Amino acid sequence: MPTAGPLPVSFEGDVLVPDSPAYDTARAVWNGAVDRRPKYVVRCAGTDDVRTAVRVARELGLPLGVRGGGHSAAGWAVPDGGLMIDLSRMREVVVDPRAKTAQVQGGALLGSLDAATQPFGLATTAGIVSHTGIGGLALGGGVGWLGRQVGLTCDNALGYEVVTADGELVYASADENPDLFWGLRGGGGNFGVVTRFDLRLHDVGTQALVAEVDLDPARGLDALRTWLAASDDAPRRATFIAEVRSGGPLTLGFVWVGPPEEAAPLIQQLDGVGDVQQRRVATISYLDLQQQSDVGAAYGYRRYAKSHYVQELPDAALEAFLAHTDADAGPYASLVAYGGAIAEVNPDATAFVHRGTRFEYDVGAKWADPNDDERLATACRRLAATIAPWSVGVYVNALGVEGAAGVHRAYGDATYARLQQLKATWDRENTFRLNQNIPPAES
Repeated sequence: MPTAGPLPVSFEGDVLVPDSPAYDTARAVWNGAVDRRPKYVVRCAGTDDVRTAVRVARELGLPLGVRGGGHSAAGWAVPDGGLMIDLSRMREVVVDPRAKTAQVQGGALLGSLDAATQPFGLATTAGIVSHTGIGGLALGGGVGWLGRQVGLTCDNALGYEVVTADGELVYASADENPDLFWGLRGGGGNFGVVTRFDLRLHDVGTQALVAEVDLDPARGLDALRTWLAASDDAPRRATFIAEVRSGGPLTLGFVWVGPPEEAAPLIQQLDGVGDVQQRRVATISYLDLQQQSDVGAAYGYRRYAKSHYVQELPDAALEAFLAHTDADAGPYASLVAYGGAIAEVNPDATAFVHRGTRFEYDVGAKWADPNDDERLATACRRLAATIAPWSVGVYVNALGVEGAAGVHRAYGDATYARLQQLKATWDRENTFRLNQNIPPAES
């Protein structure tokens, strides 16, 4: 039965206010540094609740945030003094194994998607941390260990059920509202609340393999150069990685999704990359692969990160990356290969434009003591600045609070302008502005 609450409307779900017992839990998000207090948290039971929440937020002039999985490092979901739409009760995943499709509600977590598809040997690109929400991931593009095989999450979107800024429910696909369909594939949460994602699935099996070697970073330049260059011609089942951290080794390796025995040539190549100090090769299930970063990415820690897309990495860039090991304790950094199916999509086909990117560079830190906030955030910014000369853009989902300049870096001038026109069509008043915001084009 609908329940009345502090708002002038009724909801099937719950409405929480600051003195509600579950309020503090509901407003907590992945980044423990985010501490904002919405006036209302609406835990929507279904699409009708979402429509009502959008309308009442507009009527009351309240800032509107949308929580899927709550993984935004900037904490966009939590509006101070505003209304937060919480989709955590909308997590159903329905798989059609014959059609190789999944219908995924907007509050579903990636682990729920994987758990529903893997009994059939199916999957689609779905991040690397299972407690991430499908909504934020997919709307920003959606990277993951399957990206080189089957493309980004947004490349596998068949359609979206969307609640618009006026509270209407529409469907966006290649045939229905195709302009909105284009914008939702990479344009973030600027155009509405997606209550259902219709996704294409692929036969990927249930097996995976992770191979890594540790080397001395002081003598790692040749190995790093050789390994990253080899990624261009690597099989699409493989995603090459390089990692460094303060006081740690240079780690080179790859993640493989598919029959493990087929990775043998790459393992041999990795073993010969340099003077290896330690070697790790593990055959695991795809589900375990998707969960292996969950502990390191656990909720509650304070966090800061910076990111770049890079194309060319001359020795000066690689030396800057290796020098991260001399940084203050805390930051860790990685280079993750793109290419493959990601690069085959026309940059104009979706709002995700960085199709020619070879690597994503990320540097980040996590900590518990608020007294470390400025020190570690400054360390991350300083390290990211050493890679900035080779930056060609940034993944919008990896942006923190960088304002319009950061959003421009994510989209480039042409796509940014096109997104502004789309915003003017679908959200003229910028109701959905708590995100990496695209302001509507002026009339």
